[in-house]
Amino acid sequence: MVKLVCLECGQTNRVPQDRLDAGPKCGTCGAALMDGKAHEIDAQTLAKMIRTDEAPLVVDFWAPWCGPCRMMAPEYSKAASALKGKARLVKLNTEQHQQAAAQFGIRGIPTLIAFGKGREAARQSGALPAAQIEAFALRSPGGR
Repeated sequence: MVKLVCLECGQTNRVPQDRLDAGPKCGTCGAALMDGKAHEIDAQTLAKMIRTDEAPLVVDFWAPWCGPCRMMAPEYSKAASALKGKARLVKLNTEQHQQAAAQFGIRGIPTLIAFGKGREAARQSGALPAAQIEAFALRSPGGR
């Protein structure tokens, strides 16, 4: 069983590992848990996901005014789709959540951080194509 935090209601769900790519849904609100989309989240949801999620988690720290961030956004979405059932890709707007950006020592954006087992496992700064984002997510500890 793998624990996943619902991005809609914040409830923790347990999903059989062999069912992660079968479109699991939240037992409380019915939202998809691993739908292959890069969801925008807030700092509180991120903190809970880092503590709780047992699936590989990659966070894109970005801002709307950042040109490279905007260029990477469609590539990040492609990678999220390709990694459906293998990893969760989320986005955190550093303009709206400046304290979270400071907490994680974000000095340049876009910055990707992979989390596994409750801690930072890897970090990569700069815009990347989808294939490199996928490779980053899968080679980080916790990636499959």
